[in-house]
Amino acid sequence: MDNRSIVFTAPNQVEIIRENLPVPGPEMVLVQTVFSSISSGTERANLTGDINVSIHERFDHAVFPRRCGYSSSGIVVRTGEKVSTVRPGDRVAMSWSQHTQFNCLRERDVYRLEDGISLSEGALWHIATFPLAAIRKCGLEIGESALVMGQGVLGQMAVVLLRQAGAAPIIAADPVPEKREQACCLGADYALDPLASDFARKVKALTGGIQVALEVTGNGSALDGVLDCMAPMGRVALLGCTRHSDFSIDYYHKVHGPGIVLIGANTDARPKEESSHGLWTTRDDVFALQKLVKLGRIAFAPMVERIYAVDEAAEVYGMLASQNAFPLVQFDWRR
Repeated sequence: MDNRSIVFTAPNQVEIIRENLPVPGPEMVLVQTVFSSISSGTERANLTGDINVSIHERFDHAVFPRRCGYSSSGIVVRTGEKVSTVRPGDRVAMSWSQHTQFNCLRERDVYRLEDGISLSEGALWHIATFPLAAIRKCGLEIGESALVMGQGVLGQMAVVLLRQAGAAPIIAADPVPEKREQACCLGADYALDPLASDFARKVKALTGGIQVALEVTGNGSALDGVLDCMAPMGRVALLGCTRHSDFSIDYYHKVHGPGIVLIGANTDARPKEESSHGLWTTRDDVFALQKLVKLGRIAFAPMVERIYAVDEAAEVYGMLASQNAFPLVQFDWRR
């Protein structure tokens, strides 16, 4: 059987290629993908040929082909002899997967879904662990004010999770009116335009100063705007990938003086094997999300605005490359 995969073969070039079916090793799991979710910021950077797409490697030119799609779900087809947590036929969520028909992954990156939880929901959990880890690192306490700068996929999920964590009030910031309206529906107490000249003044009038902020855009001017809103000793998680350093910050007045803590919140900056206070593994965060979904506390699947067939990939990524406010979408590998 062939294995279909979505591959970026050159800048803004998308192809569906056919490869041999992978064979799982002793500690690996072969999963037939049902849904794979697009993480718009990461995939736009890979699609367009940005050289800053790996936190572990530096490139001086764009290297292709590239593959994305790290948050997916599906059905277990085969397991290696040392695998004990899942078995063939199990419905599972996946971390560090790809947009491919059959994913072959380490056992620790495959999570059995409980009955009643949809595969579309499970395909969002790996992405959702990113803002969850950022909130943990900030040490948010009940009643602290929170600001989410940017209402893309991660920003929307951050609003949902901050509400569960007890942040009050929650302010969502985005220049797109529709995104601000959606943020209020998801649980933000206020939604403001960060490009407005009185943005920081409004935030401070509502909160007295922000104690926990998640910067999700990766934009230098957005980080500068966040710092203008902070209370003394506030914490700022750099959740968005700030891929380029062509901006300046007045660190003396905006960070050093008020004692602001800047926290690197890349999802790789977490333990791999054992969780501790504020620093959970991806696996433990996924199962925490599953508990919240099962109890009816949160639901991310309703946030998905469109589900596409795999054969529509070139059209989908054409829209991703040209639209700043790209919606949350998934591919359905059964279509």
